Amino acid sequence: MPGRPVLADAGPLYAAVDPDDQYHVRARDEMEVLNRERIGVAVAYSTFAEAYTLVLHRLGPRRAVRFSEELVAGAALLNPSPEDYGQALTRLAKHRDLRLSLFDGVAAILAERLGLALWTYDDHFHALGTPVWRAG
Repeated sequence: MPGRPVLADAGPLYAAVDPDDQYHVRARDEMEVLNRERIGVAVAYSTFAEAYTLVLHRLGPRRAVRFSEELVAGAALLNPSPEDYGQALTRLAKHRDLRLSLFDGVAAILAERLGLALWTYDDHFHALGTPVWRAG
């Protein structure tokens, strides 16, 4: 039986495509777990844009285009609502001591609203109370 989908953060998405990233092996191993356990991956369009920009600037336009094609083919893309962005800004204002991006805030709100764990390598999501997915 397939597992409940996870919502991906930009970190693992980027790490999976950059062999020089410190989390590359971990991301690839976790992708194997997701595939083996038939756990789907959902990605917010805002996270897609963040990850695409990282790939573009660090690995170049050809790899960015290939990354986007692979992501579109393999993940469920979610469009955050204006309310998600508003709630994210409210949440970020409450956690000014943390270095959280709007991308992070939206991911946390979406994970909460959809009841999904977040596939991330950023520890600050624990401070937000966001459930984090770990392989195994």
